[in-house]
Amino acid sequence: MSDIQQAVAFYEGKLGLPVLRSGPSATIADGSRVYGSGGGPALNVYQSVTAGKTPATLATWYVDDIDQIVDELVSSGVEFIRYDQLEHDARGITARAGGGRIAWFQDPDGNTFALEADA
Repeated sequence: MSDIQQAVAFYEGKLGLPVLRSGPSATIADGSRVYGSGGGPALNVYQSVTAGKTPATLATWYVDDIDQIVDELVSSGVEFIRYDQLEHDARGITARAGGGRIAWFQDPDGNTFALEADA
């Protein structure tokens, strides 16, 4: 993230991820967080000048009920991405290659994440 406070607002406030630990990041005191998800460490977020520079999906969460999770995140202010070349349902969920369903969203820096479900 380019700003750790924006990261905190997004990952804790909108995604609701629990903080497992926080600490320094390079020369930034209190500039990193490790968030839990699914019962264990899932995501290390830290302040960086290169935040948001990759177009690739950085992390994927595999969920049982993608409709419910998307609805919960939308109600928290998360916006889902709709790619022109794909057909999306009303929630922004699309068919996944090989079966299942997928939806993408971004953090404030434009880092892309996905939710995937087998059904």
